[in-house]
Amino acid sequence: MIQQIITLRDMEKYSDQLFTGKLEAKKAAPILKAILDSQSSRISQIAQHMGGSSAEANAKAIHRWLQDGDPEIALMRLYNDDTPYVIVDVTEVKRPQAKRTKYVGVLKDGKTLGFNLLMLATPYRGRALPFHCISYSSRTIAEENRSRNMEHRRAIANVMSMFGETPLVFDREFSYESFFEDLEAEGLKYVIRLNTANNPTITYEKGKMEREVRLAIGKEESKVFEGVYYKGNVRMNLAGYWKKGMKEPMWVATNIEGKRALKIYEDRMKIEESFKDLKSLLGLEKIMSKNRQYMEKLIMLILIAYTIGVLAGEKIRDRMYRNEKKMEPLFWPFYSD
Repeated sequence: MIQQIITLRDMEKYSDQLFTGKLEAKKAAPILKAILDSQSSRISQIAQHMGGSSAEANAKAIHRWLQDGDPEIALMRLYNDDTPYVIVDVTEVKRPQAKRTKYVGVLKDGKTLGFNLLMLATPYRGRALPFHCISYSSRTIAEENRSRNMEHRRAIANVMSMFGETPLVFDREFSYESFFEDLEAEGLKYVIRLNTANNPTITYEKGKMEREVRLAIGKEESKVFEGVYYKGNVRMNLAGYWKKGMKEPMWVATNIEGKRALKIYEDRMKIEESFKDLKSLLGLEKIMSKNRQYMEKLIMLILIAYTIGVLAGEKIRDRMYRNEKKMEPLFWPFYSD
């Protein structure tokens, strides 16, 4: 198992690269290793895998780190500058028993308790490796007098200086006019799956609603519309196809070349399971912190541990594939071959 192969010394080397302060890095390393060893998000279970004098003392050490540590910058340092695109995804974290937890609201179904975790990630060998996240819920939005749209913009604003010409890839939840406008205003490249269920009006000319684009396409066909306008206002390109086996055609809105945008979105769909892995393998839905700030910090540590585990696992697979007899230390610079 990968958690047994990554030694504490290996983890300390990773931690030294990611965290700013030496002491913070040293204290983070055993927590990160214990997250992988326990495959859990519960502090009590993580503490049991840290060694030391007792699980109780370990739990207190974790709480002190969550109070004083800052994993946000460390998580951002996992961004791969050479990535072909950035995946932006919202996943629901169910918390059905957390009736008194202040940051927990109601999910899309209108009855299940939980919160939303918006993650930004880069693709790596068929997986998505997170480098940034924020949380929000129906309750925090109401109490802070914010909106879902504002939360979406907040997540991007925190890290948009990193992207340059790299496209951001979004699902249908982000397919709305004000968000298209925000991305254009910031000069960001985007690929967003069009929410055709809302019957959006697409026009050939700005402001001329009578000249509407018909999003009609036959099976196993593809189409590209360059320089059209979403609701007669936001200029964009549209690209769509209806592949064999699909129940309906897929359209993407973009400000890059249409065919390239379709290929990027198709690639993104292939690694959708990575986000499910995070919830199942590391137990995100079992997280129990009642403090939102501590919860977010713990999730960031979980994302860091997950990424280190994936990268280490791929390194081991490469060694086995090449049948290397001499096993060099597991540690290596992030994303190097």
